[in-house]
Amino acid sequence: MNINSERLATVFTAMCSIDSPSGEEATMSAFLKDLFAQEFPEATIAEDDSTRATGSDANNLVIHFPGTLAGEPIFFNCHLDTVEPARGVRVLREGSRFSSAGDTILGGDDKAGIAILIEAIRCIKEAQLCHLPFDLVFTTSEEIGLRGAKALDLSLLHAKEGYALDSSGVDLLIIGAPAANHFRFTVTGAAAHAGLHPERGINAIQLAARCLADLPLGRIDEESTANIGRISGGTATNIIPETAVVEGEIRSHSPEKLARYSTQIQDTIQGVIDRWTPGPGAHLASGVRPRLDFQISQEYPAMHLDRNASVLRRVDKAAALLQREIRYERAGGGSDANIFNGKGVPTAIIGIGMDHVHSTDETIDLRDMERTAELVIAILTTQD
Repeated sequence: MNINSERLATVFTAMCSIDSPSGEEATMSAFLKDLFAQEFPEATIAEDDSTRATGSDANNLVIHFPGTLAGEPIFFNCHLDTVEPARGVRVLREGSRFSSAGDTILGGDDKAGIAILIEAIRCIKEAQLCHLPFDLVFTTSEEIGLRGAKALDLSLLHAKEGYALDSSGVDLLIIGAPAANHFRFTVTGAAAHAGLHPERGINAIQLAARCLADLPLGRIDEESTANIGRISGGTATNIIPETAVVEGEIRSHSPEKLARYSTQIQDTIQGVIDRWTPGPGAHLASGVRPRLDFQISQEYPAMHLDRNASVLRRVDKAAALLQREIRYERAGGGSDANIFNGKGVPTAIIGIGMDHVHSTDETIDLRDMERTAELVIAILTTQD
């Protein structure tokens, strides 16, 4: 396969230079719509009406290519947004490796996936290869709760199964990922002047800290994790804080464990509040005691693909054609694929080689991108 390495590098670096933090994907979307309209007139470009649900300045983008090979259509998915800091990205290239030249992320997550798809389609067209019909699905606001995938109008897709290009590793397929619950709790105490009348206050931050001290956090078992990610509260150092707000998450590959740990965390926090008693010298009005508001919701469902699923058998055939081995693994993170699988659309995740994602140390190697482009081409040109 004649992958044009420099062409791949050029489109990748061009996209990395486009600011597209979550919620601000319009410029990136316009770039892709213009590229596909100019280079691939046979493609049909469509958008949904997801901005109302996501809050983004761009809709999800679905691009359909008619096939020249008999078989069911498939899709490939990438997200348009990046995490912060993502403004004014300058790409540094050393040999075949790309990184950020400044104090920003690179944007390989997920622009490397998009660049890989573009190069694969260019190669197929140049070589006039027969290929399956396929959709490209570009979602918004993935990094802030998979909002674009959750709001995607599935009626725009011709395909009923596909692949998300959004993981580290290469020659790797993710076939399982955990479900996640997001929780937020607010402890309400009583405000008072910290120097004049501390006896009249209930310190909400201190109470929240006691709650956190008893929680199971980190890796709870081989399938489950829990984390506290955000804490806020108080207004000034001379005021006993009346409220403290804490946000966290629980993940597990097992729905039963996810439910059990979610209940355990809520019960633990509630127990701390229920057992509270006034300290020595407290001078509180009658009936004043701390209150708890605990909210929990599903962030995304688990994904588990059967090893004999057709979406994986197609990769087996492509790998055999390329004479390479593909690793099939479970991951610890969530992605658009969780949402698609949860909606009954089997979706595997293809590793594209990105490293140190979500940090200013993010890198990706051009050779890994080329290798993944070859796999995409083989998937598209291998008959069912």
